[in-house]
Amino acid sequence: MAHEILTVDEMYRADRAAMAAGVPGPELMESAGAAVAHAIRERWSPWPVAVLCGPGNNGGDGFVAARLLAKAGWPVRLGLLGSTESLKGDAAWAAGTWTGPVEPLGTALLDEAELVIDALFGAGLSRPLDGVALGVVEELVRRGTPVVAVDVPSGIRGDDGKVLGAAPRAVLTVTFFRHKPGHLLLPGRALCGELVVADIGIPARVLDGIEPLCRRNDPELWGGRYPWPSLGGHKYSRGHAVILGGEVMTGAGRLAARAALRVGAGLATIAAPPPAVQIYALSMPSVIVQPVADSGAFAELIADPRRNAVLIGPGGGVSAETRSAVRAAVEAGKAGVLDADVFGSFAGDAEALFSGLSDRWLLTPHEGEFGRVFGGLTGSKLERARAAARRSGAVVLLKGADTVVAHPDGRAVINDNAPPDLATAGSGDVLAGMALGLIAQGMSAFDAACAAAWLHGEAGRQAGPGLIAEDLPEALPAVLRRLKAQ
Repeated sequence: MAHEILTVDEMYRADRAAMAAGVPGPELMESAGAAVAHAIRERWSPWPVAVLCGPGNNGGDGFVAARLLAKAGWPVRLGLLGSTESLKGDAAWAAGTWTGPVEPLGTALLDEAELVIDALFGAGLSRPLDGVALGVVEELVRRGTPVVAVDVPSGIRGDDGKVLGAAPRAVLTVTFFRHKPGHLLLPGRALCGELVVADIGIPARVLDGIEPLCRRNDPELWGGRYPWPSLGGHKYSRGHAVILGGEVMTGAGRLAARAALRVGAGLATIAAPPPAVQIYALSMPSVIVQPVADSGAFAELIADPRRNAVLIGPGGGVSAETRSAVRAAVEAGKAGVLDADVFGSFAGDAEALFSGLSDRWLLTPHEGEFGRVFGGLTGSKLERARAAARRSGAVVLLKGADTVVAHPDGRAVINDNAPPDLATAGSGDVLAGMALGLIAQGMSAFDAACAAAWLHGEAGRQAGPGLIAEDLPEALPAVLRRLKAQ
């Protein structure tokens, strides 16, 4: 399975490289339109379909799909934004293969349609819809007619998933060669429906000259480096994860510790404020609880080189002590995860947080926390995560249904398997604990972040509707069994 994600510009380069390698443009367009028609015929029986074509190559794909569906006996009406005389290049060629009527684009095309093919604008749209195109899309949204989108639903910007003016909610989107960021980033992901990535004859070797840095998260990216237990291993060889616990919000540290153990860490220690030691000790017999009165005592605890990975932030409190604990862990040469209250503790003083960080550290903010230390960054979620990683020197996992993991060197992964059920208190603490446990076992922070994000999503699917954060570590064994079987 191909996991590269191409920006709009990279996709244009792939098209040009394919044609330079001897694949004619009309052949690519014929294959694209055929892929759309094939996907439709696989899912529906013939019924009245309206094909909405735009003035560019996306519209050309629509002409091909219309011709092939009509040939297969489907009742087809085709509407064009503009005139056939104004079409150029491959789009003009495709229009020339259509022998049926070409109607002006308008809402009347929707009147008898049971299915609509949206071939108005593809991923390269750069300005908001307006005029008749906007009116048709808004009417399409109002009517709720099933939509099959060509490349992306019209109005979705391919590089970031942003809606430009309006966009229909497709039940199926057929794109070509590789994903674009807008297929996986919100709100585009929510509007694409089922997503099919069709092979249209672009040789995979064209990517050698493009070298895309973004991938869709999948075990194929990191599964070969997953730290499965070995016969000669023991608990100390599987890493010792240390979690700095809080005095009041004790659940966060406990969830993280359990997740770290479930994902394979050999030992987990919660460094607990003395008043909370009993709470931690009574709740989890498999976790070591160590009283730690202040950041100095925490520094002494992690001085042991066997305690090789540290998590600071979940439930720890926004305080000078949290800041000092971060500094102690960084100066001790540890690897680990910084989450939650770390970002509040360094709000307004981001450079102090970044001092000494490297790609052995993972930052795991949600959008609100991200803004506290990276508030000046703009652009898409992908662009902001990449910029944050460059600025901090650490790996950044920007959480959400469309989680982005970014490395300081520009590599990035978009995770798209998270169910909405994960939007519950403590879910992020489990994610941080999973990443911590993997780092403790020797995975790089980047691989650990990617693996944890994917496992977190799969655990959410395993637990299903009604899940609470406590369910996620308990769902991991079944997920890991399936992963190992692959």
